[in-house]
Amino acid sequence: MHNDRSITEARLKRVLDERVRPAVYPESVPLTVSVWHAPGEPVPVAEGLAAGREPIAPGAEWGPPWGTSWFTVAGRVPREWAGRTVEALLDLGFDENMPGFQCEGLVYRPDGSPVKGLNPRNQWVRVGEKVAGGEEVLLHVEASSNPVILDYHPFLPTELGDRETADGAPRYRLGRMDLAVFDPTVWELVQDLDVLGGLMAELSVDAPRRWEILRAVERALDAVDLQDVGGTAGRARELLADALAAPAHASAHRISAVGHAHIDSAWLWPLRETVRKVARTTSNMTALLEDEPDFVYAMSQAQQFAWIKDHRPEVYARVKKAVAEGRFVPVGGMWVESDTNMPGSEALARQFVHGKRFFLEEFGIETEEVWLPDTFGYSAALPQLVKLAGNKWFLTQKISWSRTNKFPHHTFWWEGLDGTRVFTHFPPIDTYNAQLSGQEIAHAVRNFREKGGATRSLAPTGWGDGGGGTTREHLARAKRLADLEGAARVVFEKPSAFFEKAHAEYGHAPVWVGELYLELHRATLTSQARTKQGNRRSEHLLREAELWAATAAVRTGFRYPYEALDRLWKTVLLHQFHDILPGTSIAWVHREAAETYAAVAAELEDIIGGALTALAGDGSAGGTVVFNAAPHARGGAEAGGAVAGSTSASASMANPREGGGFILENGLLRVEIDGRGLVVSVYDVVAERESVAPGGAANLLQLHQDFPNMWDAWDVDHFYRNTVTDLTDVESLELTDDGAAVRVVRAFGASRVEQVLTLPAGERRLDVTTEVDWHETEKFLKAAFPLDLHTDRVAAETQFGHLYRPTHTNTSWDAAKFEACAHRFVHLEEPGWGVAVVNDSTYGYDVTRAERTGGEAGGTVTTVRLSLLRAPRFPDPRTDQGVHRFRYALVPGATLRDAVREGYRINLPERRVPGSTGVAPLVSVSGDSVVISAVKLADDGSGDVVVRLYESLGGRARTRLTAGFAVGSAASSCDLLERPLGPVDVADDGIELSFRPFEIKTVRLGR
Repeated sequence: MHNDRSITEARLKRVLDERVRPAVYPESVPLTVSVWHAPGEPVPVAEGLAAGREPIAPGAEWGPPWGTSWFTVAGRVPREWAGRTVEALLDLGFDENMPGFQCEGLVYRPDGSPVKGLNPRNQWVRVGEKVAGGEEVLLHVEASSNPVILDYHPFLPTELGDRETADGAPRYRLGRMDLAVFDPTVWELVQDLDVLGGLMAELSVDAPRRWEILRAVERALDAVDLQDVGGTAGRARELLADALAAPAHASAHRISAVGHAHIDSAWLWPLRETVRKVARTTSNMTALLEDEPDFVYAMSQAQQFAWIKDHRPEVYARVKKAVAEGRFVPVGGMWVESDTNMPGSEALARQFVHGKRFFLEEFGIETEEVWLPDTFGYSAALPQLVKLAGNKWFLTQKISWSRTNKFPHHTFWWEGLDGTRVFTHFPPIDTYNAQLSGQEIAHAVRNFREKGGATRSLAPTGWGDGGGGTTREHLARAKRLADLEGAARVVFEKPSAFFEKAHAEYGHAPVWVGELYLELHRATLTSQARTKQGNRRSEHLLREAELWAATAAVRTGFRYPYEALDRLWKTVLLHQFHDILPGTSIAWVHREAAETYAAVAAELEDIIGGALTALAGDGSAGGTVVFNAAPHARGGAEAGGAVAGSTSASASMANPREGGGFILENGLLRVEIDGRGLVVSVYDVVAERESVAPGGAANLLQLHQDFPNMWDAWDVDHFYRNTVTDLTDVESLELTDDGAAVRVVRAFGASRVEQVLTLPAGERRLDVTTEVDWHETEKFLKAAFPLDLHTDRVAAETQFGHLYRPTHTNTSWDAAKFEACAHRFVHLEEPGWGVAVVNDSTYGYDVTRAERTGGEAGGTVTTVRLSLLRAPRFPDPRTDQGVHRFRYALVPGATLRDAVREGYRINLPERRVPGSTGVAPLVSVSGDSVVISAVKLADDGSGDVVVRLYESLGGRARTRLTAGFAVGSAASSCDLLERPLGPVDVADDGIELSFRPFEIKTVRLGR
């Protein structure tokens, strides 16, 4: 037989695209269209429906960036269409390649009830089946003219990312607005040919099955009369029936498809637009559930459910009904799909608290799977938090984006920081927007790393990022792939059904220990510094507000602000979404985030101020009470307590240095600052040891060119290190007015930096306050500390502990971690002596090693650098421009205990309040390895005190938790949601607790 394969395959493509697909709608009539362009921001549905209209025709331009237009379409079904299926085709000016990234719409009936969403892959609205003819059609469309930010030439700077900078030019041209006959037989033929053609293309050219499909397709194409597709489609389908009926192999891979629409809570659109994206998508999904009894749809992010509950109750009613029926499945158990690298300990715990509680209260559902398909790496603290929140499983696919190393597993046990393991799945289909195409299905099978041990994987199916969800075409593919020779078996089912089966067959899965580091998007640890500072500050203010409000409530009857704290926590959690906190959203999002953080801080300061005033007593005599919210004692104040009459800590005095510069000494450290304003020596007097590497200079600001190959705000590529400028030119070098600190001013490029270096009395710590007026473009600013210290690992704080990363690049896995995340500290040590670098608002850092030269040469030195600022131009063309303030410190001679303590102290400064009364801690612990991360009143309003603690050093520990109040009999350990796990024994208002390394415990104390 002659080989005509390529000819038949090319014929299939052309006939399908140019003749068969268009024949799905063989007849149409135009609708009459009118429009009202809403001024400013979106309006309530009732207002949009009632507004006056003016005529508009297909081909007309509409929609300035971020505008809203209300279209009304009207018409009458022709009587000659009686008995046929009719749909309205509403094209707002769509590009089918950009679902979720351009204009969208939500269709309403005249009574204001929602019908379905419109997007480039879902332009139809069903009018009726077997219509009588003559029916009037009247529909309204709330259309949003969201501009395309990520265009065909991606990552180009654009002013469209903020309504304040975008132009007012129309972005779209109205397309087809018709009533049309829908031919279901032709539509089914399209799906038959689509699935068989996709499967055929993935089979080996030597496989008999490929040729069987080819001949069946050829016969079907022969049967189609291109001038009468509708009249011949049935016969063509008959000729394909045998090819579609051939059953899958007994060993075929099994794919659990789950309807899905990953909706970024903000990204290339503002938060307010996400509310509407969720409404459109859920309208579509509830409609599809009504039409398709085998369909299952899963949706994560409690915040998104809450949005439609609050803003689109008519849509939410349909969602609640579908959830009650069991096929609209809440998943994830988190408030949003958050970043997991940067949120603090309590914040990451509260993601689960507020997410799980919402689903329990609204639907009575205990979510069991953590669903984070798109987050940029996963903290080693997560497995323990997953379990403590009552979850069993974890899913993501983002690690497939890693650029250096291929992750070795798809189904495995993930072991976290403390040893907790959670059953985890990475879908081998390598997307959270699966289309169930032949190419994707074949890739999932080939890619699956567990062959021979496991037989199944999951495929989140539907248009996502900007929403859209699953379509009837996806379901048609799944039906044909349910049992088809040459393909994996595909069935729609709940995520929990997949995980139960996967665990049952593969309980002996391999184990991965530690963080799931994404070898990509490393710059998300630095971009948009204001957003990151707002997050860090909010987290610590929330800690203080809960601590002092709880203490005041127990001690003075202060009214605990339950509702305010609940609302403020949810606001902070929302802004930890994986495109907000990482700094990868448009300018509008980050502008609003800064405003929101300022409002959050002001409200929390009011709560804190009221509580402290209640606790401090009479301040009329001029006394001062110093409050310490940190979990370690300082300045005479116990952890979580206050002392009356304390004075401010003093700083050492500065003296001139021979050759220029100054020397700071306090009996513990001797710091030399040379004439360039650089720290050339930090001598540990106690240990008789120099901290700074020979010939090196600490607190050295370094500027790099920073233009990654793609994903500007997300990525920093390794080659950025190839070019560096040390900022050594000094504009001024002088003592501060009190003579206790050194001020250094530098100018570089279009920017300016002022630093103040202070050596506090009685402390082995050099404090650095840095203010940068930043006006660079595509640059990366770091603060370097070269240390005379030899070590092969660095401890970086993460949630509820720390993890070790290598300082070397022995393997590709080591080398790929050239930029990583640390919370409040990094710590390096040789046996018996270490150094910590602590900070109040940065996350990115890097560590390198170099050969030790000069003086007593030999061995290696280690350089730690904090990442301060970047200046990418996409998606925000003015990222980080303006004034920024950072505080960080070098702590020579530091143990891990010291690093933990100093990290808390720099983020929780003492508060001085007029008053006369010291305050004993509401709760306290013995020893210093167990740290209290939260003290609060129980969320249920019972008045119980809830305390969360963790072991901070990575070892076994015992501690006594002592309450500063009378504890009732109802004391228990509990989960993150404050649900009892079991009673604890109380003796003398105290509880003896034992901890394994990095273990988290939550204790509930009745009063």
